[in-house]
Amino acid sequence: MTRNRMLVVVLAVVIAIATAGYFWNSTQSSTSTKSPNGTTKGSPDLPDFYAVPSSFSESSPGTILKTEPVQLTGLSGTMSRVMYTSISESGQTIAVTGLIAIPNGTPPSGGWPVITWAHGTTGIADSCAPSLKPDEFTQLANPILEAGYLVVASDFEGLGTPGRHPYISGNSEAYGTLDIVKAAQVFPGANASKNYVVWGHSQGGHAAMFAGHGAESYAPDLDLKGVVAGAPPSQLLLINAALQTSPYKYYILMAAAGLNAAAGDTNAPLDKVLTPAGLKFLSNVDTMCTSELAKASEGVDVASLQLADPASVPEWNLLLSNNDPGTFTVPIPAPLLIIHGGNDEQIPVASSAALFDQLCAIGQVEQRWVFPGQSHAGVITPSFNSMLTWINDRFQGSAMPDPLQPPNATVQSCGNS
Repeated sequence: MTRNRMLVVVLAVVIAIATAGYFWNSTQSSTSTKSPNGTTKGSPDLPDFYAVPSSFSESSPGTILKTEPVQLTGLSGTMSRVMYTSISESGQTIAVTGLIAIPNGTPPSGGWPVITWAHGTTGIADSCAPSLKPDEFTQLANPILEAGYLVVASDFEGLGTPGRHPYISGNSEAYGTLDIVKAAQVFPGANASKNYVVWGHSQGGHAAMFAGHGAESYAPDLDLKGVVAGAPPSQLLLINAALQTSPYKYYILMAAAGLNAAAGDTNAPLDKVLTPAGLKFLSNVDTMCTSELAKASEGVDVASLQLADPASVPEWNLLLSNNDPGTFTVPIPAPLLIIHGGNDEQIPVASSAALFDQLCAIGQVEQRWVFPGQSHAGVITPSFNSMLTWINDRFQGSAMPDPLQPPNATVQSCGNS
């Protein structure tokens, strides 16, 4: 098989795992279960690796709590599961899981440059944690490992670990995405550089934006070189209306549950935005991954589950605004690349156009690639090779705007570096 053909096969799998989830069956909830040895699992059905130790509250973010090797055929490197410490939205020290993949060969001087991958929407249930299916991550990691990058991938808070996953909570996503880079610095044999790029798509694009935005203050010992955000959710005050009749309308319920988990009942009162039927539907959100949620919401009139548009409720209006990258008032301290498919059926392409303009107005050095005719997931394949080139240019310190012209894409640029 030629390298180009192999890359097409790889990316076909990447599409499946990067966006609307893993299409798994799930019966696991997001409630915690205490075991006799004092550890806690997010669900009793999880493998033993996911049992969280009882004492780590004094550990600094990025401390490794446990690891285990993952044996995979065909991986262009070595892979391990890792459990590491991070910070919740409320400031508590928590355990988060993820994967670390190290390239074969000898690291360059200064160590392997790091790409921290932020995954797309998989669900809120613990069984939706991406690290439970590392064979699928192999398909994502191989072309990046072969390009000479160490790859880390957080499950995010509450996926595979106790507590409800705070879906679309920007700070929570950012902390998990950055702290696994810190964990890589001390992972035995990783030889990780302090230089890193954040890359994510869909929910992960949102995570990448917030990770980049908080990088200087939250991870000052690391050196952010760039951010790539594919189809990042923004303009959140308008998203409720856009999703009402969409096949992805269950995102509304996931966001309600996730932001409530992040902000609490006072700052994110569910009974102000959901009817009793809507509150009952949240049990599905806590036990199902995305494919099951899609089926469970078929034929459901979301209006019957909602008491009000969240944008019209003061507490929720503030919460949505605070978790919208379009409301940033200072730029991300590194070049930003936004990638979007012109026919995105989940995140309207107009939203990233607005986001680009909002960020340009505050001085963000950025570029935006739009691939006409491409869908939410379909944009990944035609953009992938050019994206890796753009990432390499950032590690090399090349000036912005990058002169790279991806095939069949329209390019916008703002600012210079």
